[in-house]
Amino acid sequence: MEDEKFIKDTEEITENKELNIWEALFPVFALIAMLAYNVFVYGDDALSGSNQFILLMGGAVAAIVGIFNKVSFDKMIEEVALNIKSTTGAILILLMVGSLAGTWLVSGIIPTMIYYGLQILNPTIFLAATVVICSVISVATGSSWTTSATVGIALIGIADALGISVGMTAGAILSGAYFGDKMSPLSDTTNLAPAMAGTDLFTHIRYMVYTTVPTITITLIIFIILGFTLEPSGTADTASILNSIEAAFNISGWLFVVPVLVIVLIIKKTPPLIALLLGTLLGALAALIFQPGVVASVAGAENLTFQSGYKGLMNAITVDTAITTENEQLNDLFSSGGMAGMLGTIWLIICAMVFGGIMDAIGALATISRALLNLFHTTFGLFSSTVLSCLTLNATASDQYLAIVVPGKMFSKAYRDKGLAPENLSRSLEDSGTVTSVLIPWNTCGAYHSGVLGVPVASYFVYAIFNYLSPFMTLLFAAFNIKIRQLREPEKAPAYAK
Repeated sequence: MEDEKFIKDTEEITENKELNIWEALFPVFALIAMLAYNVFVYGDDALSGSNQFILLMGGAVAAIVGIFNKVSFDKMIEEVALNIKSTTGAILILLMVGSLAGTWLVSGIIPTMIYYGLQILNPTIFLAATVVICSVISVATGSSWTTSATVGIALIGIADALGISVGMTAGAILSGAYFGDKMSPLSDTTNLAPAMAGTDLFTHIRYMVYTTVPTITITLIIFIILGFTLEPSGTADTASILNSIEAAFNISGWLFVVPVLVIVLIIKKTPPLIALLLGTLLGALAALIFQPGVVASVAGAENLTFQSGYKGLMNAITVDTAITTENEQLNDLFSSGGMAGMLGTIWLIICAMVFGGIMDAIGALATISRALLNLFHTTFGLFSSTVLSCLTLNATASDQYLAIVVPGKMFSKAYRDKGLAPENLSRSLEDSGTVTSVLIPWNTCGAYHSGVLGVPVASYFVYAIFNYLSPFMTLLFAAFNIKIRQLREPEKAPAYAK
């Protein structure tokens, strides 16, 4: 009965007929203005803390509006508590994702993926191979930033040596990197989007396949065509990188058994927490079998013993872990924050739930949702407004996390009122919020990648095909009503997805 009451409470959004649309929107405008100022002046990276505090400040503005409209403070706090409770499953999944990333690093699973991914590089199809390599690495690590800063830099150097346009190469790197960032269960944004929309991680990933596979396929075809128009004059030499990986890890094809088993569990619709926990434990077992020296070094010991093995694995699961190689470019790649590395994202989610909870309690979400439904009478109109909101926030708030958090909370009620399952919203958030951030020079993602790769946004913009094609694909699916899932029955959805 308590679970049923909780689901009911979190599904309902408070109505407040005394609140007009401008009062409802005022906290949103104030939040966007504060976030934009914070990013431009403070230079925040979204997870370091200041944007989290700005979200709390936005909640304070909403609370003031609520007090003037006769909403009690206790009611606001109660709604915030319900909102935070609704993210319990997502928070636990994030912690498990951090632990899995740690054991997959020390076990050599991630390095093995990178090792074999690099070997498909061929000068004749360099650009397409670049997309594939960066896709593999980004799926394995869950980080477009790490992919860009490591293998991305190496690929830019190779392209320069071959006489291939660095703008084209940067576009291929970012297309692959953001495909992986979008589809990997290890990615912050891939966990954040379903948490904001109200669905679970693997439902979200499976639903993204419909728009993402056609988009990356078109991207690869275009890069293959571009590749045949080029005349490389050199050879791509990745021997030093491969040798460094081999020197640091015991590379074995048997390590692929672990990710394959986890994929099978996901396909079989195993609950995310169970699949990730088993993936973590299997990764730990593989680490002891294949990388005893690495586990011992993580524990600060010379040899693997029961005590050093336990300490090494627990370090990998919980805190920052770094494996040093002979190649400096690989050192940043072979690092993991463990569960501790996910705390910034969890912090952001909690603060977003405070803002959303107060907005809900004062009736602002209901007012905004009602206005949106009156403004956009079709499903396509609702999808279009979501995409436009994500693009606007990427340009104004200058960060992909905020382009997911704010529209996710604001549009969830509108999607439910249209009878649309929450994965429609989470997919739209990723198709438009996550991937387009790198196309804006003053966005944290655009500034980061252009700086790391040494290629201006203007030079790679037209070649970041996957990134600007993704929002068009989600709108195309909406326009023709392709794979637009209707709302599921409440009792079939997990409590934390409501």
